[in-house]
Amino acid sequence: MNASDDDLDLTVPLIAVRDLRVTFATGEGTAVTVDGLSFDVHAGETLGIVGESGSGKSMTSLAILGLLPPSATVSGSIRLNGRELVGLSDRELRGVRGNQVAMVFQDALAALNPVMTVGDQLIEAMAVHAADRPDRPQGRAAWRARAIELLDLVGIASAERRVDQFPHEFSGGMRQRVMIAMSIVNEPEVLIADEPTTALDVTVQAQVLEVLRGVQERTGTTVILITHDLGVVAGTADRVMVMYAGGKVEEGPVDEIFHATAHPYTRGLLASLPRLDRRADRTRLHHVPGQPPPAVALPPGCRFGPRCDDFRVDECDASVPGPSLVGVGHLAACHRLGELQEER
Repeated sequence: MNASDDDLDLTVPLIAVRDLRVTFATGEGTAVTVDGLSFDVHAGETLGIVGESGSGKSMTSLAILGLLPPSATVSGSIRLNGRELVGLSDRELRGVRGNQVAMVFQDALAALNPVMTVGDQLIEAMAVHAADRPDRPQGRAAWRARAIELLDLVGIASAERRVDQFPHEFSGGMRQRVMIAMSIVNEPEVLIADEPTTALDVTVQAQVLEVLRGVQERTGTTVILITHDLGVVAGTADRVMVMYAGGKVEEGPVDEIFHATAHPYTRGLLASLPRLDRRADRTRLHHVPGQPPPAVALPPGCRFGPRCDDFRVDECDASVPGPSLVGVGHLAACHRLGELQEER
């Protein structure tokens, strides 16, 4: 989704995250799942957050929504339209969720209530926040009409009939469309899509991403798209943030990330993507060796160091690298950034 400069407020972010840290006390020690993360999301744009499982992507989104369990310790700042979310009460956060920030979860079958029709679930979502939106039409008839309108918006054919069906009567792709409809029922400013295409075949993945694009174009919603697959964000995001072991290793405009890649981890992720311009008989897909470090035992210095071909002792393990500017709006966190750019 390519927003124009007029669509994006480049000075005042809609969401401003600063030095976010999420930890859990475990029997093996303190698990650090998000470690000093800072980023902005501007109104009307799509930010893709990419990384392997355990990189902190979902923990970041749950922190924004205030959905982390009581066992989590959260520090830092998350501001939405200038309002601090960290430290709000459950009651205050319930007013934010759904109304201002909503989420599309990856497992639509688990997220939907199997004994309620999709229409009743959409109506319930509207009824919960009805008192917060007195300017809208009220009552079950108006809410049902709105539910049909939303199902039609996300591309579900025969919406007037299907509104009375149960989740098991929908395919996986259709259930994900229902989840998107449910997330925008109260017209939130921000929509967080957490792995929305997981477990869907390639054709259905493309359809779901197209639905998200269409919803954003028609509603102006800001989208945070969380995925482990850089290919998913290629034609969808305006900007990309790459996470590893709870921190940000690279961030920038989508074209910069793909064509002027700066961090070794991002290069490894891109090299592992199948490409039509590679000859199958000459080029094998690359894989990043090793595994991400456990959250209870993060390595000293660069978190990616133990898996990095460019690692240098006493240089890369001396401290955690901070972000450096490598292009317009393009940041990367690597101790050897200058050397590696010269080599390439």
